Amino acid sequence: MALEQVWLVLNGKAAGDEAMREAVGTLRGQGHPLQVRVTWEHGDASRYVDEAIAHGAQAVVAAGGDGTVSEVAAALAQRDGPADRLPALAVLPLGTANDLATAAELPRAPLDALRALDQYPAVPVDLLRVEANGQARWCVNLASGGFGTEVTVETAEGLKSMLGGLAYVITGIAKLGRIDTVQARFEGPGFSWNGSFIALGIGNGRQAGGGQVLCPDARLDDGLLDLTIVPELSGEVKATLGALVGGGKEAALERIAVRAQMRSLHIEGDDPLTLNLDGEPLQSRRFDISCVPGRIRMHLPAGCPLLA
Repeated sequence: MALEQVWLVLNGKAAGDEAMREAVGTLRGQGHPLQVRVTWEHGDASRYVDEAIAHGAQAVVAAGGDGTVSEVAAALAQRDGPADRLPALAVLPLGTANDLATAAELPRAPLDALRALDQYPAVPVDLLRVEANGQARWCVNLASGGFGTEVTVETAEGLKSMLGGLAYVITGIAKLGRIDTVQARFEGPGFSWNGSFIALGIGNGRQAGGGQVLCPDARLDDGLLDLTIVPELSGEVKATLGALVGGGKEAALERIAVRAQMRSLHIEGDDPLTLNLDGEPLQSRRFDISCVPGRIRMHLPAGCPLLA
């Protein structure tokens, strides 16, 4: 792919990243007039996607964290027309958690990530469409709820900058003495669950919150959303907590989690509940979530774990 047909949407917080600047300078020095746009406020990514489409761009690179990836993906998904008539999405991870890029095994070095556009094909991937409060939002990686959402929302930006994904763990430990459960009803094709939970994952991707794997079997291209519910810690559930020490977090989660795959899901709570969509909280009493197959294309490596 000729890099003059690539537009790079760079999160303003990463504009001073030296490796990023060197990568762009290297490619431009080799004769590739890579187009760079820096986000400053909400809506910038959408405007830059419009600009890229108007100029016939073949790919838009989301350079930042999971929030930047989600914003660019949503901007593409909102456009009219099928995925093959829109620029493909590429990811250059520059955020704190980079959950989607990590699970997809994408290069972290900016120069490697940009050069990989020539090596990684653009393949159709699904998106989650979340309807709540009379509006629709898009989610490319994972929607989470309960304790995990509180940890992600409450983790301070300064702590994230200093400690990366470890910041989420520290914040979570600080909250262990005051975990509040959430009561909700879940309905989907062939699935029904009603009860209190402490954590929830609705995956297109697998992990959130700096490496917390909630939906280990999720795929970006299977046409299904993966649901994981971690029930409240009572009765038999409390007896499994020893696995947190003996077998690791994943072992404990496997023993207590409720899991299912489906094309659509309705969630209704007695009180308003919060879903964290790729890092952005959304509060409502009712959510209607559907998996939209092949809504955009994404540059991913051959053998990517997130592809079926």
